[in-house]
Amino acid sequence: MPSKLADEDWAAIERLLPEHWQAKARELHALRRTRGVADAAALLRVMLIHIAQGCGLRETAQRARLGGIAALSDVAVLKRLRHCASWFEWMGSQLRQQWMPAALKASQALRPCWGNYCIRLVDGTMVSEPGASGSKWRLHYSVQWPSLRADEVIVSTSKEGETLRRFTVLPGEVLVADRGFANPPGVAHVHDAGGAVVVRTNLVTLPLKTAQGQPLGILECVSALETGQCGAWPAYVSHGKRLIAGRLCAVKKDAASALKARQRVTRESQRNGTELQPRTLLAADYVLVFTTVGDELSAAEVLDLYRARWQIELVFKRLKSLAGLGHLKKHDPRAARAWLQGKLLVALLIDALRVAGEAFPPWGYIELTGNRSATGEQGANENEKSVPVAGVLADA
Repeated sequence: MPSKLADEDWAAIERLLPEHWQAKARELHALRRTRGVADAAALLRVMLIHIAQGCGLRETAQRARLGGIAALSDVAVLKRLRHCASWFEWMGSQLRQQWMPAALKASQALRPCWGNYCIRLVDGTMVSEPGASGSKWRLHYSVQWPSLRADEVIVSTSKEGETLRRFTVLPGEVLVADRGFANPPGVAHVHDAGGAVVVRTNLVTLPLKTAQGQPLGILECVSALETGQCGAWPAYVSHGKRLIAGRLCAVKKDAASALKARQRVTRESQRNGTELQPRTLLAADYVLVFTTVGDELSAAEVLDLYRARWQIELVFKRLKSLAGLGHLKKHDPRAARAWLQGKLLVALLIDALRVAGEAFPPWGYIELTGNRSATGEQGANENEKSVPVAGVLADA
């Protein structure tokens, strides 16, 4: 039988969802027919049982049936999930704008000089199936910046490394990535598609050349920089028989940051059983970024954009710590993408519930009913309406 507590919990979540979210389910083809599931609310509740509670498909179907929410088989739950990615993505975007305006404002502060570009932050992470013998999978993820809207998800085996070649690139896009993606084939892939890269590099992963094809003396270039000073030098990436033109942009770290970087590379060398080279220690004093973006943007602007790459790390953190990123659909890319978007939506809902509960005690998530008193008497203003907490926050 349906639980009163479960219905109250659902009512609290429903009040936080964006306006017209049920109509969007049909518009985005998440809800095509109502056989077995009455409406968009029932569909979302079923999906949250699977995604938020971590229940398997069969258990999800059974819980939904026993709770009087929907009558679906495990196969039907999977089929419904496949069509929910865009719907989850839209709701997540709306929740982010409503509940995290400060974070968006901070992201926008870095963006004025990048107004003519489509910025994509890309990264990869490992996801394991539950259990001691669960297999591991690598997730390649791309979000647009500053909206943090996920635009591409690729699932591969753990044996396949990180590379920009996995992403579909359109002309005018700028892909921002960490040093794990800094390799000549990946740079060439983005360049040939008409895009540009901003990737962190070091002395090994992305060999940089001069215009004559000779190795670029990176440490000799950056050695004159003072703490906090930025610089840029022409640099080329060799791929096949051609040179791809770009720039090496660098900034010298302060003493504390440089010390932490040296300690980190020392630990990595000890863990890998390799001899630490003096040049590696010297390079740890700098942030080195290679970009194929044109000279119309300064080195400082390029390095500022690279700082924004950390936002995708926060996306992963939210997915793993708040939403319990664990079991991943390994054989179905469509279901995997929808499941991942659902996990992000769950994390955003948790943030919204926390904000609503902490910011407006003692009511928590219940409606603020101003038109009637506790005794049922008519309030002083007959035009007052019931206002959900989410609406109050939106106007605050």
